[in-house]
Amino acid sequence: MKKIILSIAVLIAGASFAQAQLLPSFQFGLKGGLNFSKLSEDGRLLNSSTRTGYQAGVYARVGAAGIHFQPELYVTGKSSEATFNNDGNEVTANVTFTSLDLPLLIGTRIGLGPLGFRVQAGPVVSFMLDKGIGSALSNVVTPSNYKNQAIGITGGIGADVSKLRVDLRYEHGLSDLSKDGSESQKLSLWTLGIGYRLF
Repeated sequence: MKKIILSIAVLIAGASFAQAQLLPSFQFGLKGGLNFSKLSEDGRLLNSSTRTGYQAGVYARVGAAGIHFQPELYVTGKSSEATFNNDGNEVTANVTFTSLDLPLLIGTRIGLGPLGFRVQAGPVVSFMLDKGIGSALSNVVTPSNYKNQAIGITGGIGADVSKLRVDLRYEHGLSDLSKDGSESQKLSLWTLGIGYRLF
């Protein structure tokens, strides 16, 4: 009798879980974090190093059957320290970008209830809000040498713990940020994000 009751309980739990996986769900929350960005160049004009930036915004998640779509929208501050040679002297200057980023992620979640592990990837579109260069670099490039949009691809892992969200991602710039025949420059960055589900 105990085995029958236990078997029925397992069947009910399994059916409930399967049904929950098939039903669409919706989440919305806040997100912030740090990024570690680097500006790379195909030529020999700049030799850049990684610097720390920030991100802050919102995310949404819609999913069913273990697959979800997660668009995000946040303001991001990215920067890189650029070193270049100017008449035989090594000069260092900061390059900064403030952008409105729109990642469009597809992912899957493994876990039960409030605990879960995620893998996500997708394109990210960046709209430049502000571009800045150090005074030492102004003789080499100007903010107008940089485009107002950029496209990249991002992917990484994440964890859900109740309403808390944690993400670790790598973003690789696909777009050349330079224009007007300048040397090709692209941004790449690691991001560590923390989110909180509102509903």
